[in-house]
Amino acid sequence: MWMQITAIDMNKDTYEMGLPVIKKAGVEHKINFIQSLALTVLDELLENHENRGSFDFAFVDADKVNYQKYHERLWQLLKVGGIIVYDNTLWFGTVAMPEESTKEELKPGRLHTIEFNRFLAADNRFQISQVPLGDGITICRRL
Repeated sequence: MWMQITAIDMNKDTYEMGLPVIKKAGVEHKINFIQSLALTVLDELLENHENRGSFDFAFVDADKVNYQKYHERLWQLLKVGGIIVYDNTLWFGTVAMPEESTKEELKPGRLHTIEFNRFLAADNRFQISQVPLGDGITICRRL
């Protein structure tokens, strides 16, 4: 069975930082790194109908304002039973704080994160679990 990882990031330095470990593990040939905006790549992946329903897993740690857009595209790419993990879904704990207690620089991200968490809670296409590790991760299993 062939396994491939598609890694999308605007910053190639991030990928290159881990490259020595990837090479040491002998899996460099399994990673397709794409330096780009993620939404552009996801749209391109969806143009090829063979990609729909073929992904097992996705990890999203990107611009919070687009989390819902990533979710809609990834839903189409994921197999039934596939997993999406979203990072930073507790947004430094501010999602549980009153807005007036939140530092000014965290407020925009807080609002996007609260909106996204509400969206996920109402999305009956997925089972979700919020895990309070680090800055919070939400695990979504496609039904």
